[in-house]
Amino acid sequence: MAVTGSLPPDLRYTRDHMWVRIEEPLARIGITSIAQAALGEVVYIDVPRLGLSLKLGEAFGWIESDKTVTDLFPPLAGIVVLTNTALAQTPGEINRDPYGAGWICVIEGVDRRELATLLDATGYAALIGRGR
Repeated sequence: MAVTGSLPPDLRYTRDHMWVRIEEPLARIGITSIAQAALGEVVYIDVPRLGLSLKLGEAFGWIESDKTVTDLFPPLAGIVVLTNTALAQTPGEINRDPYGAGWICVIEGVDRRELATLLDATGYAALIGRGR
């Protein structure tokens, strides 16, 4: 699947190709268009259970594609308060709409200081070689 479109400027990004959208007081998490393109067609995603405490550096789930299986690492620590249960039936939403319907989970209890460790769209574009 080709990488198309621009990077949403309202998101923060990790070097591991995850994104976060702050929706005060919550944060929505997903994978980037770069990640979904590298994975290929997503066939399954293990979404985290409600109430799970996400910790930086610790996998919170995994994603399986027609090419590989890879762990998912959170961009921020927090408690899972909502999961995208629709992905169980339509995991390909991650490929079709990684910044919209393909979101993975929503967390609360985010330490806003952790945002300083994330890249803005310009920084992420530079990381992936798509400088603006």
